[in-house]
Order: sequence, then structure tokens, then C-alpha cells
Amino acid sequence: MGVVRLAVCVSGVYAAFLLWAIAQERLSAPFPSIYPSPHSEHGAGDKFPSPLFLNFAQAVASSACATAYLLAKAVPDGSLRSRGAMAVLGLDRVLGLSLGDKKAADELASKQESKVLGKQEDKTSGQLQRAGGAQAAATGEKRGRADNWTRSLPFLLLQISLFQTTAGPIGFLSLRHISYPTMVLGKSCKLIPVLVLNVLLYRRRFSSSKYLIVALVTIGISMFMLFDPKKGRKGKGGADSAWGLGLLLVNLVIDGLTNSTQDHLFHLHPGFSGQQMMLCMSLMSQLLLLPLLVLPLPAHASSLLALFPTPLSSSAVRPPVLLSPPALSTSLAFVRAHPSALAPLLAYAALGGVGQLFIFETIAHFGSLTLVMVTVTRKLFTMLLSVAVYRHQLAPGQWAGVAVVFAGIGVEAGIKRRDVMRKARRDKAA
Repeated sequence: MGVVRLAVCVSGVYAAFLLWAIAQERLSAPFPSIYPSPHSEHGAGDKFPSPLFLNFAQAVASSACATAYLLAKAVPDGSLRSRGAMAVLGLDRVLGLSLGDKKAADELASKQESKVLGKQEDKTSGQLQRAGGAQAAATGEKRGRADNWTRSLPFLLLQISLFQTTAGPIGFLSLRHISYPTMVLGKSCKLIPVLVLNVLLYRRRFSSSKYLIVALVTIGISMFMLFDPKKGRKGKGGADSAWGLGLLLVNLVIDGLTNSTQDHLFHLHPGFSGQQMMLCMSLMSQLLLLPLLVLPLPAHASSLLALFPTPLSSSAVRPPVLLSPPALSTSLAFVRAHPSALAPLLAYAALGGVGQLFIFETIAHFGSLTLVMVTVTRKLFTMLLSVAVYRHQLAPGQWAGVAVVFAGIGVEAGIKRRDVMRKARRDKAA
């Protein structure tokens, strides 16, 4: 059953995001306007004005897909009628967990305090020891409450939403200062920060074989991207700046924080499903993005420097901070003036929502490392499919990268088979 589930998840991720990438590429191209403007790029049209609106549209589609999936799944078994829509969607746990956590933390701290005080009274060692025991109990109570709050479901969901909301714009900004092949090559190393941050932040332990698999897949994907002759020709046009490489590194770290925190959430709250996380995260992303869409923002981030005093003279004339129109109004006006942008926009949002269903199903059942392995190998298997169907040619270095990746996948499959055989022998012996 696990192999079938993984095959369905991998197929869904590949299919949905292959089409999603086509829609994304179309959205990055200019659209013809029904109101011709002299500001259009040589008469070719205008580009979509706001990446924030695209993220918001995908968050809306993701929440709609997650809601439809959870409700449709709950109708046949009667859980929708017996438990209610809030419980099926997981919103009751998110909205009520903070109070429950506080109550549980208070009860636990009270028990600890009474236990410590009881031991001190039994020892009859005087007033000084009793005061020290009470102080230790109070310190333990504060630590317990703080630790319980940071491990709560709402806090972890908000943390993941913040990571996911900031990762996209930083990635887009880094692409302005580095070449696309560098971006692809950096993204192929995404397994490393996910693994490292899982170990450093959440003290998760992995077997030595898992480190070997991550190394093989990362090296193989990097070889496949690095030896692509087409990427090499495209990358010769511009140099990669240190600022762009720094932004790419920050983007990779944030991606690692997102995936490792998702693993941590499922570990702490095992009854919370992947689609429930998808719904809550998309709703929180909408709440975070909505103010940025409806409020006028500075036209350029550098204009904010005008708010601070100059180092040489405080009386220097400062230029005013230029505010751009709200992104929501400009995006809606763009769609009205460019009707051909509506179809790729809807496809981008809908395909992203459907793809997220498979992504969160993979995270919930197989972990973030498996998911990242699926996403970073998607390009490789797409190219292999094009080789088989359209007779495209790969460079020798790319074939070597393919061999290294398949070696890593073979090690993973062998370990899974060994674990299954051991479990079957233990069950048979029992």
C-alpha cells in the first residue's frame, strides 16, 4: 500500500507541476492589451505587475482544493455529519489548541510544583530548602509553558506560513542578480539544508544510509544540470553577483526551514493530516498577503532609506518616499485590460492547488526528504522522458549524473526492501 501511495503522489506531483510550470512561463511573458499603451514593450504587450497577487491566487486555490478534498473524503464514511465541518477541516484544533495547551501546561506545572514542594517538606530541611524548591518549581513552570507554546499547532503553522510566504519573493529577487542555470543548480542542492536543519533544529536522527542517499542524489542532479549544454550557453550572457548568490543561499535556508518544520509538526501532532495543514497554511498565507495587496507599498525598497537621517547632515533635503498603487487594484486592472492573462492565471492557481494536495500527502506519509527528492528529480525524469519520446540527446556528463541519481534511488529502494523483510520476519516469529 505504501509503494502504491508513493507512486500516486510522485505521479501527481510530476503531472501537476509540469503543467504548472507551463502556466508560470506563460505568465512571465507579455500579454497584449485591449487598450494599447506607449509603455508596452515594443508593442509586444505588458507583463503581469505583481508576483504577490500570483501567490495570493495560488493560496486561494490551495485552500479551495484542500477544503473540497477533505469534505469529499468525509462524506462517504459519515465523519462530516458526526464530527462536523470544523473538525474535518482541522480548524477546531487550530483555533482551540492554544487554550488547551495552556490548560495542560498549567496542570503539568502545578503537579510538578506540588511534587517538588512535597519532597522538600518530607525532608524537613528547613525554610531555605523549601524556598529553593518553590523557586525551582516556578522556573520549571515558566520553561514548560514557553516550550509548550512554541510546540503548539498554531505557532508552528504560522511559522511555516511565514517561511513559505517569504521564500518565493526572495527567490524571484535572486534571479535578477544571477543566471537561471545558477538558480537551477542551487535548487538541486535543496536536500542538504533540509537534512541539516532537521538535525540541528529538531534533533532528528537519520541513518548513515540516508546521508549517503542525499549525497548521491544531490551530486547526480548537480552533474545533470551542470553538464547541460543548453544551460551553459544561456549562462554565458551574465555574471552572478555576490548579492544574488547570497539571496539564493537565504532562499535555500528558508526552504530547509519550511520542510524541516513541517516534519516537526507532524511528529508533534500525528493526528493532523497533510491536507489539513495545506488548508491552514494557505489561509494563513492569505492573511499575511492581504495587507500587502490592499495597502500602497514603497515603489522601491531603497526609498525607505529617506526615512532615516543622513550620516553627514541631518538638515539635508530628503526625497519623498514614493508609494506605488495597491497591488490588488493594479492586478485586477491588468486582467481587465489583458483578458488573455486570465486563462493562464486560473491554470497557474488551480494546478498549483492540485499539486499541493499531492505534496502534502507525500510530506505527511513519507517526510520532507522524500518530497524534496521527488521535486529535485522531476526535471531529470522529464528530460529522460523527452529523450525516449523525442530522441533528444544528453551530454556524457548528464548520463553520469543520471547514473549517480539512480544509484541513490537504488540504495533507498534496497534499504526499504530490507526493512520490509525484517518486519515481516519479526511478525512471523511473533
